[in-house]
Amino acid sequence: MLRHSVIRWIVIQGIVLSFCLMPTAAAQAQRVFRAGAAQVDVTPKEPVPMWGYGDRHAKLSEGTLDPLMATALVMEAGRNKMAIVGLDLGRSPTEASLQRIRDSVKEQAGISVAFIAGSHTHHGPVVELSDAPGRGRGRFEAAIRYAEQLEQGIIEAILQADRELVEAHVACGSVVLENFNRNRHSKIEPIPCDRTLQLMRLTRADDSRSIATLVNFTAHPTSIPSETMRFSADYVGAMREHIVQELGGVAVFMQGAAGDISTNRGPHGDHVAFGKALGRAAVKLARELNPVQIASPSLRFHEERFQFASRTDFNNPIVQGIYSVAFFPELIANFVDEYSDGIRPRLTVAVLNRDVAFVGVSGEFFTQHAIRLRDRARVSSLFFFGYCNGYHQYFPTIEGAAEGGYGADEQVAPAQVGAGETMMDTALIRLFQLQGKINKANK
Repeated sequence: MLRHSVIRWIVIQGIVLSFCLMPTAAAQAQRVFRAGAAQVDVTPKEPVPMWGYGDRHAKLSEGTLDPLMATALVMEAGRNKMAIVGLDLGRSPTEASLQRIRDSVKEQAGISVAFIAGSHTHHGPVVELSDAPGRGRGRFEAAIRYAEQLEQGIIEAILQADRELVEAHVACGSVVLENFNRNRHSKIEPIPCDRTLQLMRLTRADDSRSIATLVNFTAHPTSIPSETMRFSADYVGAMREHIVQELGGVAVFMQGAAGDISTNRGPHGDHVAFGKALGRAAVKLARELNPVQIASPSLRFHEERFQFASRTDFNNPIVQGIYSVAFFPELIANFVDEYSDGIRPRLTVAVLNRDVAFVGVSGEFFTQHAIRLRDRARVSSLFFFGYCNGYHQYFPTIEGAAEGGYGADEQVAPAQVGAGETMMDTALIRLFQLQGKINKANK
């Protein structure tokens, strides 16, 4: 009788124990790190105005040198998903378009945060025109149609990447590249220049095949003359092509704080040769990395918007007239609409596995902003994405604004002096908060 009671007690305890372990097993399954990547061609199908050079005014495109792509990387850690999207465009989508894209991928795939950024190529299409009187309707119908094509292309790239999610291994690394970029603004020594090539390599856990190579580098893609009215990803396209040929998977490029940084093509040649050289440097670094399994993956993020006083009165008809002559009226009308509530840049911050940081800003930040943030952040890797989740023109450093010149003067840098520093200080606080090093109550 006693023996049967003991056996029954052991069986009951075993059942209880199995139920207690079930949540732990489920939690373990949820902590698997997964990644997927995809790309979609977003080249306009019709002639539309081109972005980037004022001397083109409203002249229409005349074909394609190489296709414009939306390349997407989706990462899942625990219950959170994040998308990183590189676009062969001068900027990221407009506010309204960005919101529709984000709402769609959140609803369809549960993606809570997205870094959607333009490479800043000056051989992409204008994306600001809209279906409203004086803003594109009746004159630029093809550009209005393209806006919808672009939205759908970005959404499809993200959703396709999400469908490709598999258990993944990951590694990050960086290298300092000499003679690839230069500061085009400052004349005061020491002249700052972010020469860091930051890279993330993601491979399949089952067979080590490449899923994606994320490349973050800083240099204006303005290698092709403004007279060339054909679409091109500039050096970024050649760089991606070389990486994919050598490593497979999808190559995603994200521009850095390039407000005052140009390419240094002298040692490398035209945009294709420069892109291949940058691609070779990326491949060399990637092959030195050893992607590994993440034992307890985590992903935390935060996003906020700021409101800064404007140094330029965009509501002044004279100011609008000057900009309209420099570019063309419909573009400026939409441009002014985006700033109707003031200069309201967006800051997006995420931390993967407590030690890999992502910072996205909606403008052309001067290089010293990224350099200083990386030095202060105390993480193993920090990816700085400019032209991300909106576009609010240039953000010079305080000393850059004092020096003056293109990119620092109020005509193209309307946000109040010191706006960039305010955002970088906030980014640093948010990074420490996401790592649990600063209490979130201390905002």
